[in-house]
Amino acid sequence: MHDRTPSTPHLTDSERIDRLRLIRSDNVGPRTFASLLRHFGSARSALERLPDLARRGGASGPGRICSEDDARGELAAGRKIGVALVAPGEAGYPPRLATLDDAPPLLGVRGAPEVMMRPMIAIVGSRNASGAGLKFAGQIARDLGEAGFVVISGLARGIDQAAHRATVASGTVAVLAGGHDRIYPPEHKDLLAALLEHGGAISEMPLGHVPRARDFPRRNRLISGASLGVVVVEAAHRSGSLITARMAAEQGREVFAVPGSPLDPRAAGTNDLIKQGATLTTEASDVINAVAPIMERPVAFGAREPDGEPLDFDADTSERARIIDLLGPSPISLDDLIRMSDASPAIVRSVLLELELAGRLERHGGGLVSLV
Repeated sequence: MHDRTPSTPHLTDSERIDRLRLIRSDNVGPRTFASLLRHFGSARSALERLPDLARRGGASGPGRICSEDDARGELAAGRKIGVALVAPGEAGYPPRLATLDDAPPLLGVRGAPEVMMRPMIAIVGSRNASGAGLKFAGQIARDLGEAGFVVISGLARGIDQAAHRATVASGTVAVLAGGHDRIYPPEHKDLLAALLEHGGAISEMPLGHVPRARDFPRRNRLISGASLGVVVVEAAHRSGSLITARMAAEQGREVFAVPGSPLDPRAAGTNDLIKQGATLTTEASDVINAVAPIMERPVAFGAREPDGEPLDFDADTSERARIIDLLGPSPISLDDLIRMSDASPAIVRSVLLELELAGRLERHGGGLVSLV
C-alpha cells in the first residue's frame, strides 16, 4: 500500500544548499519560494535578485540572506542526528504533502523514509482529553495501523500521543512545530525515540527553532496535507484540532469526526463538524471505506501549478503606486486588486512579491493580503 508520484531528479548538493539558503532568507515563505523558483529558474538566480526585489518593495534595509556557511552548517548538524532535508518528489517526502501550494520546499525528515511514502491518516484532538477519548484514539489508530495505514499526528499531549503510542509498531509519523532538536512537549522525547524505529518525524523548521504559538497552525497544515483524511476525536470550540480540520477541508482532504456527549465541552467541536458535513466516525471502517476510492487515483504531484502563475517585474512607477495605494491594513483579495488596479495579474503578483520580500505584506487565508 503506497502513494506513488512521478519522481523528480535528485537534487545535487549545490542545488540543495541554494534552496536551503533561499527558504531560510528573510521574508521567503513556501509560496514566495515557489514563485521565485518558477520565475528565475533556479534558487541561485533567485538569491541574486532578492536584494533588488526587496528594495523595490520598499525595504528599509538589506534583509538577511542565509549564507552558504549557515546552510552547510544546518545540513551537517541535521545529518548528525539523522535528519535529511528532502525536496518534493524525492524519497522520504510524503507524496500528498508535495501537492500543496504551500508545501515546504525542503522538509526535515528523520526515521524510516519508506514509511513517509505510505498512505497516511491523521488523528488529532484535545490535549486535555477524556479517558474515553484517549481509549478510542488508541483503538482506531491501532485498527488503521493494522489495515496498512500510517497514523500521522502532532506529538501533542492527549489524543495525539494516544494515537502515536498505539501505532509505534505499525508506523506513525510525528509532525513537529519546532526544529528536530527542540521537541515539544519535552516529556514526549521518549515517545519520539520509540516511534522513529518503524515511523518517522518531519519538520519544516530549522534546527534550534523553539516552537511559538504561531508555529502550531503551520504544523497543522502539514498534518492534514500529508494525509488522505483527518480524524478529529475530541475538540472543544476554538481548538487547534478544528484548525486542522478546516485546513484539511481547504486542501481537499476528508474530514472525520467522532461524536460525543452534548454535555461534554470537549465534544462540542466534533459534534459541530458533523453538523457541517464531516463523516460521522465510530470505527476504523468508516475511514477506510471513505478513502478507498481516493487511493485508487494517482497522486497529482505538481498539479497545483497548471500555468505557473507568471510574474512580470516590469511595472512602471504609476502602476506600482496604484497597486500599493489599494492596499491597507484591511485584507483585500488578489482578484479585487487586479480588477481595481487595471493591471495584469502577473504585474500585481510581482508587486505583492516585492512587498512581501520587503516585509511589508501579510498573507491571510483565502487569498487575501494586507499591508503590515
